[in-house]
Amino acid sequence: MTPSIRRFDKQMIDLNGKTVLVTGGTGSFGKQFIAQALQHFDMRRCIVFSRDEQKHYDMSLEFPTERYPCMRYFIGDVRDVDRLELAMRDVDYVVHAAAMKHVPLAEYNPFECVMTNIHGAENVVKAALRKGVKRVIALSTDKAANPINLYGATKLAADKIFVAANNLAGADGCQFAVVRYGNVIGSRGSVIPVFRQLLDGKADHIPITDERMTRFWITLDQGVQFVFSCLSMMRGGEVFVPKIPSMRIVDVARCLAPDMAVKIVGIRPGEKLHEVMVPSDDARSTLDCGDRYVILPAFMQSPEPHYRAAGAVPVGADFSYASYNNDEWLDGAQLTEMVAGL
Repeated sequence: MTPSIRRFDKQMIDLNGKTVLVTGGTGSFGKQFIAQALQHFDMRRCIVFSRDEQKHYDMSLEFPTERYPCMRYFIGDVRDVDRLELAMRDVDYVVHAAAMKHVPLAEYNPFECVMTNIHGAENVVKAALRKGVKRVIALSTDKAANPINLYGATKLAADKIFVAANNLAGADGCQFAVVRYGNVIGSRGSVIPVFRQLLDGKADHIPITDERMTRFWITLDQGVQFVFSCLSMMRGGEVFVPKIPSMRIVDVARCLAPDMAVKIVGIRPGEKLHEVMVPSDDARSTLDCGDRYVILPAFMQSPEPHYRAAGAVPVGADFSYASYNNDEWLDGAQLTEMVAGL
């Protein structure tokens, strides 16, 4: 089925008068999230938490405190729980986007990836619980589903940490949830900017790992909309998965560079042929909510009654949501439309 470019802004959380902290706030997602939050809401404070001082400086030029009095630029690392606790004083909502994400570098530097992605998640949970944060939503990745590389394994561990954190918070404490989605068009590390660099550099071919390879695709704007909506609807313990289209990588290359040759170079270590966002083993705890799937927690009081009352239905026992068995596929015109918005 050919999809329309789906929007996820039907249910936006109200951030007026609230304080929001974004870890990894100077990254691609963090900047877009903050830009949209500033556009739609009059926040009390908006805290950018990141360890890169140059990116802080660059972002402070783009969103100066003179124009946006709510903005705060807080240099810090999620590895440092004391710094996180200082940053989370009187914070209402936390969006955890900080992570070490580069698959080959994570394989070569496993201790560093574990420190940031696993211990960093633990520190975010501890700081949020100690400082009375209301809601925390963490960004995950398709690579956390049935992981085959260290990055995916650390993100799966982080997902488990955030889901289990609801047990520590209690019925009236902080709520924790996870958002999981696939390739973000235009973000750092996405294949599309790589293809564009090859085009600009007058390369004579585009390297493709395997012509069968498929991926899910979502724009940065859609990803931010999805997080806003999940912040609004979360009850604690969910893993939210958006319904987004698939496309073969070789078709992406031919759409962006129709006159350039394609060279098959083989799958890299730790790379999957297809993306999976809901493994079949999670089918028994997954609900279809219309524009998204919700994987419910298995080891705590489930919010399933809330979602069932809102019209969500269980998926089939043999269900899985992967980029190769998707019902929605992008065509060249739609990819061009999505890329044009970058």
